[in-house]
Amino acid sequence: MTADTEPPLRPAARAFAGSAVALVVAGAIAMLTRQPWLFPSLGPAIMLHVERPDRPESSPRNTVVGHLVALLAGYAFLLVTGLADQPSAVQEGVSGARIAAAAGSLAVTAAALVLLNAPHPPAGATTLIVSLGLLHTPAQLVVAFASVLLVTALDLLFNRATGRPMPLWSAPKKG
Repeated sequence: MTADTEPPLRPAARAFAGSAVALVVAGAIAMLTRQPWLFPSLGPAIMLHVERPDRPESSPRNTVVGHLVALLAGYAFLLVTGLADQPSAVQEGVSGARIAAAAGSLAVTAAALVLLNAPHPPAGATTLIVSLGLLHTPAQLVVAFASVLLVTALDLLFNRATGRPMPLWSAPKKG
């Protein structure tokens, strides 16, 4: 039975279960370690993994590359704009420097992912999470990246266990 011919509740149940498993595991680790293993852009990444695992933007390669580029670009722009040690945009509001950090990090992330042929739209949220100062220390960025690795591995295993194809580490075909 293919995805096109299976009853509509089956993919919904699979998306429900896969999403819940990934976030419960990451959340439990966050609770035990008191570290940011949960952050907003995990949601869209997990949804891509469990709803459309066969799509290039859902592949583990693109997920890992996308979030790594996003974390690095966001932090680089925090450093360049002098915002690395400042309160987040939520706490202190938006300034010209914060706009420059956000715009610069998103632009670099988007361009780098095009050049690397690694589309993963949730990475756009990750770079803004960093450049807006919600996650801003090197330790927080390492934990965020570890969380991306964790949920990607969990989703890969979940998809394999439920018979859904998810290419391991392949870039999409250029076309």
